[in-house]
Amino acid sequence: MKILIPVDGSASALRAVDHAIQLAKSRVGTEIRLITVQAPVLSGHVKMFISEDQLNAYYRDEGYATLKSAREKLDQAGVAYHHHIGVGHAAETIAQYAKENHCDQIIMGTRGMGAIADLVMGSVATKVIHLSNLPVTLIK
Repeated sequence: MKILIPVDGSASALRAVDHAIQLAKSRVGTEIRLITVQAPVLSGHVKMFISEDQLNAYYRDEGYATLKSAREKLDQAGVAYHHHIGVGHAAETIAQYAKENHCDQIIMGTRGMGAIADLVMGSVATKVIHLSNLPVTLIK
């Protein structure tokens, strides 16, 4: 079983990691995949002054910083994992990665904004649920 855990640095994302650790320890052969998605720098003005290599280094550094706590939890638990740093719109990138990597389930945190706020503003978790055909477990 391949479990994808989107990580944004929030406490609820780390609780999703804790939940996945419990599953991985109870199911032999479970594969954990972490993903964090960096928002793309879209301004043409920024790109005039920063090279593609510098921009990619920025995405990588920010991604590693976001993944740090989740990776530490998995390392301390002795659970093997893969990680990926994506760039794009979060929900779309998560759903696409899950599909391309044949994941079986997505476990992700939610900030618990509530149904009304989700309807008005939308959330990454809500969008992932709509974009993916996989089971999505939300952890508060």
